[in-house]
Amino acid sequence: MKSDLELDRTRENLRAGCAHCFGLCCVGLYFAASDGFPIDKEAGQPCPNLQSDFRCSVHNNLWKQGLKGCISYDCFGAGQKVSQFSFKGRDWRQDQHIAKSMFEVFLIMEQLHELLWYLSEALQLKPAQPIHPELRVILKETEQLTELSFDSLLKLDIAEHRQAVNILLQKTSEHVRAGVRQGKKTWPKRPKTFGRGLDLIGADLRKTDLKGLNLRGAYLISADLRGVDLEGADLIGADLRDADIRGADLSDSIFLTQTQINSAIGDVCTKLPVSLTRPIYWGE
Repeated sequence: MKSDLELDRTRENLRAGCAHCFGLCCVGLYFAASDGFPIDKEAGQPCPNLQSDFRCSVHNNLWKQGLKGCISYDCFGAGQKVSQFSFKGRDWRQDQHIAKSMFEVFLIMEQLHELLWYLSEALQLKPAQPIHPELRVILKETEQLTELSFDSLLKLDIAEHRQAVNILLQKTSEHVRAGVRQGKKTWPKRPKTFGRGLDLIGADLRKTDLKGLNLRGAYLISADLRGVDLEGADLIGADLRDADIRGADLSDSIFLTQTQINSAIGDVCTKLPVSLTRPIYWGE
């Protein structure tokens, strides 16, 4: 059984450690300039800004150059895990025959680490205590999958495992959101229907009560969320690109990631979960 301290350590291992990675996100991912990346490029093709030491030559100027795709991206620590554990420090540039496998394993590991991020959070949510035993089991199973050999990872049915994890994450969400809604007989202004994939692009939600709502996969691109309290709102997979969250309170929302925060517009008054970091460019 993991303690809160151990879960915090797990989360620390799910943060990108670029100094210990072979630039896998700059090579293994598909890029589209329209999504805020430097160029259009295919997966497996190195970004022209990737240097010989696997560092980005424009990293310090990403915001000024408007490279929002690069700014928001986070691998959940998968890059260093694949580089140093799965391939035992072998460099794809020096060992070309492993390159293709390395990039494919990276995409799988990224998904597993993302699931670990959500599961470790779920285990720290008190309303979900009734299903904590189940969450611990699948957390351990997911950790064990990350330790498989690279050839075994290539054979893994990641979609099947994601589905199993998602069932428990949905149950977690229901427990948390029910606790927020409990005793609240009426709601102020809110859309009639909320559910996964809701289209709220550009919506003015400043006077909408979003506490305890299911915003899974919601399209919140350029939505106005200034000053909104998102206590207990499930934000897993929600698209927050250019969403205005200045002054918003997301500290008690659930299943929020650094990628989502990096893609939004916030300020010093935006409240975030303790596990996430305020982007430095919010102050610019």
